[in-house]
Amino acid sequence: MPEHPSYPPPPEDVQEIGAPEQFAALAHQLRQRLLFALSHRPATIRQLAAQLDATKGNVAHHLKVLREAGLVHVAETRQVRGGTEQYYQRTARRIAVAEPQAAGTAAMLGAVAQELDRSPAETLSLRHLRLSPTKARQLGELLTRLVDEAEEEPEDQPVHGVLVALYQHFQPDDAEASGGVDGGVDGRVDGGARADVGGSG
Repeated sequence: MPEHPSYPPPPEDVQEIGAPEQFAALAHQLRQRLLFALSHRPATIRQLAAQLDATKGNVAHHLKVLREAGLVHVAETRQVRGGTEQYYQRTARRIAVAEPQAAGTAAMLGAVAQELDRSPAETLSLRHLRLSPTKARQLGELLTRLVDEAEEEPEDQPVHGVLVALYQHFQPDDAEASGGVDGGVDGRVDGGARADVGGSG
């Protein structure tokens, strides 16, 4: 029996969230890392605990929170020796947060930091660009398209996390003087612009 059975893709391509319980579910680093880990294939509590170096009880608790928030679901239940195992899957390939909240953003960036700390290779850069609103929108669309259209290689290749962040730098004096947008672009990308939650590293 294969360790990772074949499953259909998540039910949705993009899930836009806004409910309080969904924001609360995202406001925890381990729950963010669970979503990262489930971005490519379903997994059991045992598999997730081993991958994330966490206890099975802790993983089970946080999966319950994510499931109640509608962010993961049980893709399949399989009979194993001594009982059953549930394979959890994200409800969408990408989670889009239209109006991110500070706690959820902090948890996501903290989860990414943990992934980076465990990564054998990384590329991380930050640059500030002075852009008009139109140019900033075009850049965000280009970055999102590059990630969405990237072709994945076979399953024997390593998984890479990608995080795209495009935001207006808060400098009211400069903004009033120039009317432009000072955009910061983070060179690691995770499934899309805005506050999307996607791949694992």
